[in-house]
Amino acid sequence: MISFFICLIILIGGYFTYGKLVEKTFGPDDRETPAVRINDGVDYVVMPEWKMFLVQLLNIAGLGPIFGALQGALWGPVVFLWITFGTIFAGGVHDYFSGMLSERNNGDSIAEVTGIYLGKTMQWIMRFFSVVLLIMVGTVFAVGPAGLLVELIDPKHVGNGGVFASTVTWLIIIFAYYLIATFISIDKIIGKIYPIFGICLIIMAIGVAIGLPAHGFTTPEIWTHFYNMHPDHTPIWSFMFITVACGACSGFHSTQSPLMARCLKSEKQGHFVFYGAMVAEGIIALIWAAAGVSMYKVTGGLNTGLSQALAAGQPAAIYNVCKTTMGSIGVALAMIGVVVCPITSGDTAFRSARLTLSDWIGLDQKKAINRLKLCLPCFAVGCFLGFGQAFGLLNYTIIWRYFSWSNQTLAMLVLWCGASFLAMEGKNYWIAAVPAVFMSAVTSTYFMMAPECLGAIPALKLNTAVAYPVGIIFAVVCLALFQKMIHKPDFRKANA
Repeated sequence: MISFFICLIILIGGYFTYGKLVEKTFGPDDRETPAVRINDGVDYVVMPEWKMFLVQLLNIAGLGPIFGALQGALWGPVVFLWITFGTIFAGGVHDYFSGMLSERNNGDSIAEVTGIYLGKTMQWIMRFFSVVLLIMVGTVFAVGPAGLLVELIDPKHVGNGGVFASTVTWLIIIFAYYLIATFISIDKIIGKIYPIFGICLIIMAIGVAIGLPAHGFTTPEIWTHFYNMHPDHTPIWSFMFITVACGACSGFHSTQSPLMARCLKSEKQGHFVFYGAMVAEGIIALIWAAAGVSMYKVTGGLNTGLSQALAAGQPAAIYNVCKTTMGSIGVALAMIGVVVCPITSGDTAFRSARLTLSDWIGLDQKKAINRLKLCLPCFAVGCFLGFGQAFGLLNYTIIWRYFSWSNQTLAMLVLWCGASFLAMEGKNYWIAAVPAVFMSAVTSTYFMMAPECLGAIPALKLNTAVAYPVGIIFAVVCLALFQKMIHKPDFRKANA
């Protein structure tokens, strides 16, 4: 487990070093925050720093750093590198700037913030991406926990007719809770119980980390397995970087950060709340990726055992890891950490969708009737997707894949937004521009060859000879357009 511990140390060190550099570059000051200035008792509420950290962690985590990390482990321990360096140089930067730029602009949703720094066209693109992504996240984080609840509470019915009715029942309960949590004040449920579940999520990850060596599992080293271990030979670039989003770099986080940006008492809390929560999520993802590469059979140098476990269902795989590494305690923690925590990310996803729409159309959310006007349409779409999967009309894996690509596309746009802000301020914009270029290459490459994107065309499916050059060209074009924009004589004045 040497390479695992090296990555763990780098992640922790990254928070204190590169995270501080990012904070210093942004330049937090003592200005009055939106939570203090506006304080409407619904979405703008001052919270303690420790509570905001745990709420932020729970909001951005959910199934993401668990399911995504297990899926990423199919490629082998090389996934450790993406989780580690992606968190420090991309994810942490993304989360910090999405939170702090929202805070600097009255706690506005990320779509509105993007419009300020990248223009009206990008604002409309981000509005669309944000709302679609948030509803997809809310759906994914309802279907997954519903399936796991069936696995935990009534495993004997899994695989026969009983599971259908049970899944539908749990979906109804989860969506009903979502509606309530999305509608009421942020400090009524989120501010009170989320910190408790955030602690449980951390304890569960620690339990898995301790349980692996305690039960004799050996984590392979990066240097002895530095090759593609995916059973289907799916290319590492860029599929692994899309699959492992939460826990490395995730656009979904930018939709959640404004929730806590509306609760900061001081700008100086941003390093701990935003960058710190991202590092914590990276550590959780690293642990689950280690479980994925350690616990399952390897055949011919390929992770066939893990592939079979995931094929049997995400809930079953997560349940197996928890029970194997922690026994009966693991079952209880799985119930809390892998059922409740995703649900708590799902409800804030729908809450963020409501706020994004309210910022979009300018509908005041202090009035209950106005909140209801936006909640109901969002939940109508979410229920269609969720129950469509339960009835077999939609495929959960396909929903997750679309979520993953749109998620990373959103991250790319937010990083460009951060780079634009820094350029406008005359600061070192490369700390955001470099990961923005990287994510531009990742998302465009994936879009060219993924089966659910242009890869649906037989000639382009997994065609790296076409996708790789296109991805590089797209990233270079994005950088060139960015340079052209920031070097216009009136750039700073136009964006002030």
